[in-house]
Amino acid sequence: MTEYPLPNFSIDLTGQVALVTGTTSGLGKRFAQVLAACGAKVAITGRRVDRLDALAAELRENGATVEPIALDMRDNDSIMACVEQAEAALGCITLLVNNAGIPDAQRAHKMSNQLIDDVFDTNLRGPYVLSCEIARRLIAAELPGRMVNISSIGAFNYSGQGAALYSITKAGIVRMTEALAVEWSRFNINVNAITPGFTLSDTQISSSGEYAKNNAPPSDRCIQRHQYPEDLAGAVMFLLSQGSDFISGQTLNVDGGQFMH
Repeated sequence: MTEYPLPNFSIDLTGQVALVTGTTSGLGKRFAQVLAACGAKVAITGRRVDRLDALAAELRENGATVEPIALDMRDNDSIMACVEQAEAALGCITLLVNNAGIPDAQRAHKMSNQLIDDVFDTNLRGPYVLSCEIARRLIAAELPGRMVNISSIGAFNYSGQGAALYSITKAGIVRMTEALAVEWSRFNINVNAITPGFTLSDTQISSSGEYAKNNAPPSDRCIQRHQYPEDLAGAVMFLLSQGSDFISGQTLNVDGGQFMH
């Protein structure tokens, strides 16, 4: 039996190259900050270049190595160019966080065909294409890798009040996680997912920061307070670290117990 030094867990990601999608706000921004703080070189991506540049400046001030890259998950050419630029600047990508996504917030029969395409491409097709391209490069380089896909509790629980397609695509992310984990296990590429509940980010919190004061803590979960991006970073870091070596194809609910109700 192989013996490992205790505690056989570290969040030191020195030498790793990470790519995070959707880093211009919310969850993706927080994930990028944490990965950089743990020593990874980080490719930050999104469509709002001004926000990418601002985040890159912040991370570099703290000593991080970071590459801001414009990325539209609806566009195959943009995805391929992003991976190429990230690898040229930072090295072979060993860690991927598929975070980018858009809601639909509409009843299924009221969605335009363009919105249907945008939701499918951003939430499911784009992450699949990106994952496959990064896996190809890892396999060619004979390097292990880890991927974390951001799904949603909407993958398992839909209220019927709008966002049907969002729920469908997030359920697809869970199945994508399982299928790719099986395919790539022989190459030491671990693929897992997390399912957040409703998470307050800078898109929900007013500039005055009064949201939490003016809105009662949710009663539909065991942990009766609002969920923030900071509550998800620990789960993502665990699944990207050496402590999760024997975990693949799994989906971890990080929702304050909301799904238990």
